[in-house]
Amino acid sequence: MELLRSNLSRVQIPEPTHRIYKHECCLSFDTPRSEGGLFVDMNSFLAFGKDYVTWNYEKHGNSVYLHIKQTPKSIPEDRPLKKPTLLAIGVDGGFDNNEPEYEESYSIVILPDFVSLPFPSVELPEKVRIAVDTVLSAVGAERKEQVAAWTAEKKQVSERALALPQFKNGIVIPPSGWKCAKCDKTENLWLNLTDGMILCGRKNWDGTGGNNHAVEHYKETAYPLAVKLGTITADLEAADVYSYPEDDSVLDPLLAQHLAHFGIDFSSMQKTEMTTAERELDQNTNFDWNRIQESGKELVPVFGPGYTGLVNLGNSCYLAATMQIVFSTHSFISRYFSHQSLKMAYEMAPADPTLDLNMQLTKLGHGLLSGKYSIPATEKDAATGDARQEGIPPRMFKNVIAASHAEFSSMRQQDALEFFLHLLDKVERVSNTSPDLDPSRSFRFGVEEKILCSSGKVTYKKRDDCILPLSIPLHEATNKDELEAFHNQKAGKGVEENDIRSTDEIVRPRVPLEACLANFASSEQVHDFYSTALKGKTTAIKSIGLTSFPDYLVLHMRKFVMGEGWVPKKLDVYIDVPDVIDISYMRSKGLQPGEELLPDSVPEEVMESAQPVANEEIVAQLVSMGFNQLHCQKAAINTSNAGVEEATNWLFSHMDDPDIDAPISNKTSDVDQSSVDTLISFGFAEEVARKALKASGGDIEKATDWIFNNPNASVSDMDVSSSNSAQTPAQSVLPDGGGKYKLFGIVSHMGTSVHCGHYVAHILKEGRWVIFNDSKVGISTDPPKDMGYLYFFQRIDG
Repeated sequence: MELLRSNLSRVQIPEPTHRIYKHECCLSFDTPRSEGGLFVDMNSFLAFGKDYVTWNYEKHGNSVYLHIKQTPKSIPEDRPLKKPTLLAIGVDGGFDNNEPEYEESYSIVILPDFVSLPFPSVELPEKVRIAVDTVLSAVGAERKEQVAAWTAEKKQVSERALALPQFKNGIVIPPSGWKCAKCDKTENLWLNLTDGMILCGRKNWDGTGGNNHAVEHYKETAYPLAVKLGTITADLEAADVYSYPEDDSVLDPLLAQHLAHFGIDFSSMQKTEMTTAERELDQNTNFDWNRIQESGKELVPVFGPGYTGLVNLGNSCYLAATMQIVFSTHSFISRYFSHQSLKMAYEMAPADPTLDLNMQLTKLGHGLLSGKYSIPATEKDAATGDARQEGIPPRMFKNVIAASHAEFSSMRQQDALEFFLHLLDKVERVSNTSPDLDPSRSFRFGVEEKILCSSGKVTYKKRDDCILPLSIPLHEATNKDELEAFHNQKAGKGVEENDIRSTDEIVRPRVPLEACLANFASSEQVHDFYSTALKGKTTAIKSIGLTSFPDYLVLHMRKFVMGEGWVPKKLDVYIDVPDVIDISYMRSKGLQPGEELLPDSVPEEVMESAQPVANEEIVAQLVSMGFNQLHCQKAAINTSNAGVEEATNWLFSHMDDPDIDAPISNKTSDVDQSSVDTLISFGFAEEVARKALKASGGDIEKATDWIFNNPNASVSDMDVSSSNSAQTPAQSVLPDGGGKYKLFGIVSHMGTSVHCGHYVAHILKEGRWVIFNDSKVGISTDPPKDMGYLYFFQRIDG
């Protein structure tokens, strides 16, 4: 006790502002359930496992720790399971995780000799007792920052429903036998709650669904609410009510009254149609879901170094799938595991290692690759009876990598591609002082864009990238005869593709990956290109090549298109992906003998007229889907008129912007010097940066897009140099080699949108494919090579 009293100056009583860690070690994935328990520093309130607490003592001199140890309680075999009443995990009324209950024991430990004193004890100094009680009663920082709950979004009450006009036109709706008033459709019918018109729903991207008559009626009349016939039952809240101006499914608290106006007795009606949410759930549990997860297959669990699962923190599968593949690359393994120990990373970390990306990447790398946590759990999988592992929860890593990012810091599902790009950007930033150690470089490559003017002169632009986005040319499908027969059969039966329940009956297009790569490398026309040689607009030819081949090539399959309800949905297609590809033909040749570069200068009046203008075709297509005209124009401008899909994605991301209804301003403002400096840091010349910012209203992101879409405006040597000339410093550090690559990783996606559903990774390890499905890790018997969202290839040298 005297030893403790002599160290009382190292004990703090936590304040409400303190971050208290008591569930997981800051440097490893040790917890109170680990063999050595967990040690909480009573000065900094950081937690450490038994093997790491001495490092903290040596670094900071803090000697007093609260030791927390958890041991499992015995569970009666006949314990009844609780029936869930809420679609949620980790909250009251949600699904029972069936986790064992634990007993906690505490003691006060004094380092360096690990002298242990019992707690609770009246003999302990009052300061220690108050400090420990405060720690134990506080909500741990791990729990505060990563809420382990996943709940379905609830529909909101529509304001339009409370003051909905209804016409006294004598229309009475029969209980069955409905048909669209403007076509022969008898399914997917919507009743407009203002005038009683029955009209069909929206047309799907593949031609199935309705004929858009319901939404067209809204555009003509502005009558806001419609209910889907066939979803009306005694449970009115389950009825599918759609608000066109709110662009969402809503609740109508007066639905009974609104239905009675048209003679509908909801209490006697039967459910005959799926709601929008039910159809999405049905699609999420279809063949793709089962195939990608290899459901129904006897997966052999695998354990050991490199075979550690990641616990799903609640819609974090996008992170898990991405990090499993990233930590299968030599660059990340070397940087954060084999060449950097946990102690080395901790010694370089700031006072709070939970906020240091280098520390948390090293922690995650050692957790995944050491094999320490890849051991069979004490209890077998309840569903299969197989041995399973508990996996490690990447909470602290997620908190750091998602810091200040509105989407990744949320509990919502995210796009694995966007997360991968965000990760590489973060890693590059923290490695800027030691670029040779930057593992993100292994994914980066140079891209050269050549534009051939009708005058015969050319211009070149170079940039760096780390993914190759591939559109899918459906016209290159290799099974066109089967597809035609399938669609003829479907038409003959009079059924929609979404209503086919036997997945064996569905025939999907099969497109070779080689066709997608060739489509990327093919030339395309650029209309309204301003030629400095002709001093006017003309049509030019654009082609793209690579100036370097990365160590790891990532292919992004652009599968998402517009679906029913204006929601981006997945293109139902298979991609035939070979184990080895050769992209040597995509090597850019740079400025060729006899080619003449376009003049640099662009007349100032052209610059003034280069204000962003929305592409009328894109705007017209978006407006036809029901979007606001002004919103559509902004979407086209802010995506540099890249296409309908890009503009639609922008709309969904910015519908709640406070200035979404503000008029488009054509005024140019003074250019902010800090914005100019930012663009210069990207490698652009100052003159080009100023012109771009002036043309883009000072917005850096728009200015960057403007530069890429106005290559003739560039006057820097970087933009017009040939690939045979001296490389810039940024280009010289890019890895390079041959064009042959071997497939080693696949991130597959199940669901109708990148922001819902589930992600799974398949990785080629030690000559066999392994599935990483959150915490489940097993030998893959049927890797879904034709169903990937992201494909990872490793360059074959020699």
